[in-house]
Amino acid sequence: MDFSELVTFRGSIRGYKPDPVEEEKLLAVLEAARMAPTAHNNQPFRLIVIHTKGREDELAKIYGRPWFTQAPIVICIVGVPSEGWVRQDGENYMLVDVAIAMDHLILEATNLGLGTCWVGAFSPEAARDVLALPPDVVPVAFTPLGYPDAEPREKVRKNLNELVKYENW
Repeated sequence: MDFSELVTFRGSIRGYKPDPVEEEKLLAVLEAARMAPTAHNNQPFRLIVIHTKGREDELAKIYGRPWFTQAPIVICIVGVPSEGWVRQDGENYMLVDVAIAMDHLILEATNLGLGTCWVGAFSPEAARDVLALPPDVVPVAFTPLGYPDAEPREKVRKNLNELVKYENW
């Protein structure tokens, strides 16, 4: 699939088959995240790979939708603010870098025939507890990772002319 097809085809999957994800595919999506550009190449993120089997109840505390733990794997991406590049005005780019890494991960997953769903509406407190996160680490997003057993919802996007300005506002 070329890049334009990939970004058009990718969608949030809310249903997964129980089939295992091959190790080489898991490593490929993790490698895609590792290769993402980050400010000053600081890579202020970590990826936590969670096998869902036997942990469904525990993971439901983080995000309670049943499809969240249908996939054999859930990945959490966390940010490490102390490792983020800080702009002159004090803006820490950690969240931007985490988002780029997660985007690379989900695009590579789609490229490999796997489904994902970027989850931001989770309980940070439960994530900290279940994943034993240290205080200086911020849970940013989760995604199930597995073979789709549902179609993504129709994509609704604004027209390009609503999003693009030329030369100034």
